[in-house]
Amino acid sequence: MTILEDAKNGNVNKEMLHVAEIERIDIKQVLKKISKGEAVIMKRENYNPVGIGFPFRTKINVNLGTSSSAGDISEEFKKVEIAQKYGADTLSDLSMGGDIDTIRRNVLDISRVPITTVPIYQATIEADSISNISEDLIFKVVEKQLKDGISSIVLHSGFTLDTLNKMKGKRIMKIVSKGGSLTASYMKSSEVENPFLQNFEKLLELIKEYDVVLNLGNALRSGCIHDEIDEFQLSEIKMNNRLAKTANNFGIQVILESLGGHIPAKNIMKWVKLHKKITNNRPLFVSGPLPIDTATGYDHIAAAIGGAFASGFGADYICAITPAEHLCLPTLEDIKNGLIACKIAAHVGDSMKFGLNYLFNDDLELSKNRYLKNWKEQFEYCIDPDEPKKRHLTNGEICTMCGKHCALSISKKIL
Repeated sequence: MTILEDAKNGNVNKEMLHVAEIERIDIKQVLKKISKGEAVIMKRENYNPVGIGFPFRTKINVNLGTSSSAGDISEEFKKVEIAQKYGADTLSDLSMGGDIDTIRRNVLDISRVPITTVPIYQATIEADSISNISEDLIFKVVEKQLKDGISSIVLHSGFTLDTLNKMKGKRIMKIVSKGGSLTASYMKSSEVENPFLQNFEKLLELIKEYDVVLNLGNALRSGCIHDEIDEFQLSEIKMNNRLAKTANNFGIQVILESLGGHIPAKNIMKWVKLHKKITNNRPLFVSGPLPIDTATGYDHIAAAIGGAFASGFGADYICAITPAEHLCLPTLEDIKNGLIACKIAAHVGDSMKFGLNYLFNDDLELSKNRYLKNWKEQFEYCIDPDEPKKRHLTNGEICTMCGKHCALSISKKIL
């Protein structure tokens, strides 16, 4: 049976036990949340599974992969190591350049966390032209990605040809999802219905065989803050929720991508809460969201601000945005900086969701050691222990910011 079928039947499996232990949650609650579709477990053969959804901690994904115009394969493999070193919970291989099958298999070989793929990317490259894509090719790509041992797969099934036709002349940024735009381009070039929607149940049969998590993509997300969430994005959220119910009935776990992209800060809470209401509290994956459009070169900071709000108001799974967003393929340093910013966002969000005294209270332990000037112990509680170790260059109690006029040293004497 699949993980979802086990949960529905009250059967505790090894993945559930691990997640319950690592999240410090009662196994009965894990069973309940999985069975209701409010949380999922991504499994990875020979490695630890990852729980996503409430009441688990916010999880973080890192995107990597070659593009059709650039990409050093060895550099992408180094990014896997960087992402794992600094705490990514999952990785997505979005390669569209080079030998995609070999790249994916190498990423699987050198990684220890669940891997997600987007099959329309590879189908587009193998067809060599949008007009040459066929349903047979899509199934072929899906099947070989599943066979390789991925943990999650993204399908952009939540929109129709009629929706695309109604979008003409609307929005500033149109469609900004790469997977969504490729799927839409195939549909428009051949004037055919969405292949992932038309063949949804056949795809579910294939996905169930490998018990991977289905990630229903948000092709119609907003691409700038002046493209407010509109009828098209709302229709996709509703369609994806209907498809999620169908997948759950097949025994397949589902995550819903939504509300990623760009959303004004004042609307993040409203839209996250509405999404949760529409989707029966299904796990929500967001990329960003970016609350301003003018942070180019620093989009990891803008995304961390948006991601913190989104996580705090109910998003379960957020994607790291790097300083290279909108500009170029990220470097190793970009991957690190984007991931650290995202980890800060997730930690802020969890403190909002669970309160300051939730079970993983690193802030309290850091503060105790900071007051005592236990530098080594303090750094171990930091999100990135390496950076403070590089910056605190002096020995003993003194730091160069205050020198001998340290507020903590003074307060110890008078209080």
